[in-house]
Amino acid sequence: MTRSVTHSTWTLERTYDAPPTRVFKAWADKDAKAQWFGGGEELQWDLDFRTGGREVNIGRMDSGMVFSLEVLYQDIVPDERIVYSYEMKMDDARISVSLATVQLEAAGDGTRLTFTEQGAYLDGLDTPDQREHGTGELLNALGKSLEKATA
Repeated sequence: MTRSVTHSTWTLERTYDAPPTRVFKAWADKDAKAQWFGGGEELQWDLDFRTGGREVNIGRMDSGMVFSLEVLYQDIVPDERIVYSYEMKMDDARISVSLATVQLEAAGDGTRLTFTEQGAYLDGLDTPDQREHGTGELLNALGKSLEKATA
Protein backbone atom coordinates (compact mmCIF):
# COMPACT_ATOMS: atom_id res chain seq x y z
CA MET A 1 0.00 0.00 0.00
CA THR A 2 1.23 3.46 -0.86
CA ARG A 3 1.09 5.76 2.14
CA SER A 4 -0.26 9.26 1.54
CA VAL A 5 -2.17 12.05 3.23
CA THR A 6 -4.42 14.68 1.69
CA HIS A 7 -5.26 17.75 3.79
CA SER A 8 -8.41 19.75 3.21
CA THR A 9 -10.65 22.30 4.86
CA TRP A 10 -14.24 22.69 3.74
CA THR A 11 -17.45 24.25 5.02
CA LEU A 12 -21.13 23.40 4.60
CA GLU A 13 -24.08 25.57 5.61
CA ARG A 14 -27.70 24.67 6.23
CA THR A 15 -30.64 26.69 7.51
CA TYR A 16 -33.25 24.81 9.50
CA ASP A 17 -36.76 25.85 10.50
CA ALA A 18 -36.05 25.09 14.16
CA PRO A 19 -34.49 27.18 16.94
CA PRO A 20 -30.84 26.65 17.92
CA THR A 21 -31.93 24.82 21.10
CA ARG A 22 -33.63 22.07 19.05
CA VAL A 23 -30.78 21.79 16.57
CA PHE A 24 -28.27 21.53 19.41
CA LYS A 25 -30.38 18.85 21.11
CA ALA A 26 -30.33 16.83 17.86
CA TRP A 27 -26.56 16.52 18.33
CA ALA A 28 -26.50 16.21 22.13
CA ASP A 29 -29.32 13.76 22.86
CA LYS A 30 -28.71 10.14 21.78
CA ASP A 31 -32.39 9.44 20.98
CA ALA A 32 -32.65 12.62 18.90
CA LYS A 33 -29.34 11.95 17.14
CA ALA A 34 -30.43 8.38 16.33
CA GLN A 35 -33.17 9.88 14.13
CA TRP A 36 -30.66 11.26 11.61
CA PHE A 37 -27.11 10.03 12.26
CA GLY A 38 -25.47 6.79 11.25
CA GLY A 39 -26.50 4.02 8.96
CA GLY A 40 -26.28 0.30 8.52
CA GLU A 41 -26.46 -2.24 11.32
CA GLU A 42 -25.48 -0.69 14.64
CA LEU A 43 -22.75 -2.72 16.33
CA GLN A 44 -21.86 -0.22 19.06
CA TRP A 45 -22.90 3.30 19.92
CA ASP A 46 -21.81 5.14 23.04
CA LEU A 47 -22.42 8.88 23.41
CA ASP A 48 -20.93 10.92 26.27
CA PHE A 49 -21.80 14.41 25.04
CA ARG A 50 -19.78 16.81 27.18
CA THR A 51 -16.46 18.61 26.83
CA GLY A 52 -13.89 15.83 27.24
CA GLY A 53 -16.53 13.20 26.50
CA ARG A 54 -16.30 10.56 23.81
CA GLU A 55 -18.54 9.04 21.21
CA VAL A 56 -17.99 5.66 19.56
CA ASN A 57 -20.24 4.68 16.68
CA ILE A 58 -19.57 1.41 14.84
CA GLY A 59 -21.83 0.07 12.11
CA ARG A 60 -21.85 -2.59 9.39
CA MET A 61 -23.00 -1.48 5.96
CA ASP A 62 -25.01 -3.65 3.56
CA SER A 63 -21.73 -4.30 1.73
CA GLY A 64 -20.37 -5.99 4.88
CA MET A 65 -17.78 -3.26 5.52
CA VAL A 66 -17.59 -1.99 9.08
CA PHE A 67 -17.13 1.74 9.65
CA SER A 68 -16.20 3.19 13.01
CA LEU A 69 -16.23 6.76 14.25
CA GLU A 70 -14.36 7.70 17.42
CA VAL A 71 -14.98 11.25 18.66
CA LEU A 72 -13.46 13.39 21.40
CA TYR A 73 -15.57 16.46 22.22
CA GLN A 74 -13.09 19.33 22.60
CA ASP A 75 -15.45 22.25 23.25
CA ILE A 76 -19.20 22.58 23.70
CA VAL A 77 -21.15 25.80 24.16
CA PRO A 78 -24.85 24.88 24.49
CA ASP A 79 -26.99 26.08 21.56
CA GLU A 80 -23.95 27.76 19.92
CA ARG A 81 -20.92 25.56 19.20
CA ILE A 82 -19.61 22.01 19.14
CA VAL A 83 -15.93 21.30 18.39
CA TYR A 84 -14.74 17.72 18.15
CA SER A 85 -11.83 15.73 16.82
CA TYR A 86 -12.48 12.34 15.31
CA GLU A 87 -11.04 9.41 13.45
CA MET A 88 -12.81 7.22 10.93
CA LYS A 89 -11.93 3.61 10.24
CA MET A 90 -13.07 1.29 7.47
CA ASP A 91 -12.78 -2.25 8.78
CA ASP A 92 -9.42 -1.99 10.60
CA ALA A 93 -7.89 0.73 8.40
CA ARG A 94 -7.80 4.33 9.66
CA ILE A 95 -9.07 6.41 6.74
CA SER A 96 -9.07 9.91 8.22
CA VAL A 97 -8.47 12.12 11.23
CA SER A 98 -10.38 15.40 11.42
CA LEU A 99 -11.31 18.43 13.47
CA ALA A 100 -14.96 19.46 13.04
CA THR A 101 -16.70 22.62 14.19
CA VAL A 102 -20.47 23.01 14.28
CA GLN A 103 -21.66 26.60 14.75
CA LEU A 104 -25.32 27.45 15.39
CA GLU A 105 -26.73 30.94 14.90
CA ALA A 106 -30.31 32.16 15.13
CA ALA A 107 -31.71 32.98 11.69
CA GLY A 108 -35.13 34.50 12.24
CA ASP A 109 -37.16 31.74 13.91
CA GLY A 110 -34.72 29.13 12.63
CA THR A 111 -31.05 28.23 12.81
CA ARG A 112 -28.12 28.65 10.44
CA LEU A 113 -25.71 25.74 10.96
CA THR A 114 -22.15 26.11 9.69
CA PHE A 115 -20.10 22.90 9.65
CA THR A 116 -16.35 23.23 9.05
CA GLU A 117 -14.01 20.26 8.78
CA GLN A 118 -10.22 20.31 8.73
CA GLY A 119 -9.20 16.83 7.72
CA ALA A 120 -6.26 14.55 7.01
CA TYR A 121 -7.50 11.85 4.60
CA LEU A 122 -5.21 8.86 4.64
CA ASP A 123 -3.71 6.52 2.05
CA GLY A 124 -6.33 7.20 -0.62
CA LEU A 125 -8.97 5.34 1.42
CA ASP A 126 -11.09 8.48 1.81
CA THR A 127 -11.13 11.86 0.06
CA PRO A 128 -12.27 15.34 1.00
CA ASP A 129 -14.99 15.18 -1.69
CA GLN A 130 -16.36 11.89 -0.35
CA ARG A 131 -16.40 13.21 3.21
CA GLU A 132 -18.00 16.51 2.24
CA HIS A 133 -20.70 14.66 0.29
CA GLY A 134 -21.37 12.23 3.18
CA THR A 135 -21.53 15.05 5.71
CA GLY A 136 -23.90 16.96 3.44
CA GLU A 137 -26.19 13.93 3.35
CA LEU A 138 -26.11 13.73 7.17
CA LEU A 139 -26.97 17.43 7.48
CA ASN A 140 -29.86 16.90 5.05
CA ALA A 141 -31.05 13.98 7.20
CA LEU A 142 -30.82 16.26 10.25
CA GLY A 143 -33.10 18.73 8.47
CA LYS A 144 -35.66 16.01 7.69
CA SER A 145 -35.54 14.83 11.30
CA LEU A 146 -36.17 18.37 12.55
CA GLU A 147 -39.09 18.73 10.11
CA LYS A 148 -40.65 15.46 11.34
CA ALA A 149 -40.35 16.57 14.95
CA THR A 150 -42.19 19.80 14.09
CA ALA A 151 -45.05 18.07 12.22
